[in-house]
Amino acid sequence: MTRRNNARVAGATFLLYIVVGITQMVVGSGSTSGDTTAQRLASVAAHASQIRMNLLLTFVISIIALTLAVTLYGITRDEDRELSALALICRVIEGGVTPVISMFGTLSLLSLATSPGATASDVATTYPVVDFLLGMDRWPPIVAGTFFAIGSTIFTYLMLRGRMIPVSLAWLGVFASLLLVIALPLQLVGILSGLATQLMWIPMAAFEIPLGVWLIVKGVAPVRSA
Repeated sequence: MTRRNNARVAGATFLLYIVVGITQMVVGSGSTSGDTTAQRLASVAAHASQIRMNLLLTFVISIIALTLAVTLYGITRDEDRELSALALICRVIEGGVTPVISMFGTLSLLSLATSPGATASDVATTYPVVDFLLGMDRWPPIVAGTFFAIGSTIFTYLMLRGRMIPVSLAWLGVFASLLLVIALPLQLVGILSGLATQLMWIPMAAFEIPLGVWLIVKGVAPVRSA
């Protein structure tokens, strides 16, 4: 595709990514609620259809993320092919590898919760597995987010260096991406928690929404000559 077409597709997928991501959070809320493992397993069984819908949305988000990764590579590769390829790999891990691992965990949890006699199973063997699978619902999004942030940092840096989008918007993207590069590993190891883990995404939203609109309407600047 041409740079103009890549920009339009990237802009649309930026906005679609946000919409589907918010929808997934709404659909998935409350599906694993409870204070004990038994209560959470029962919640999974009670919200089985909701969880299956969430799995479909995960698949959709994965396709959107991979599409976005390829189009951003198409936009930035002329600025620096190696860095752009590295960013592409990071975004493929975010949108392709990590969601697949997460989906396997969710499907396994759903199977345990809905299989006949699951609640009467041996607690000593079943509940540790359930606890592990419930933990997997927390880890992959943070790991995926970290690779997303690294890829976003590189892509936005290349956009800034190539003056492909407004400089102020590009700087906001670099700042928002670097903030997540620092904060997400801290969240993964338990140093950062609570409200801060939500607030740290605000700069990224403030960057991606205007960027999506800009890419659709204006596209990117032509490649600068050496």
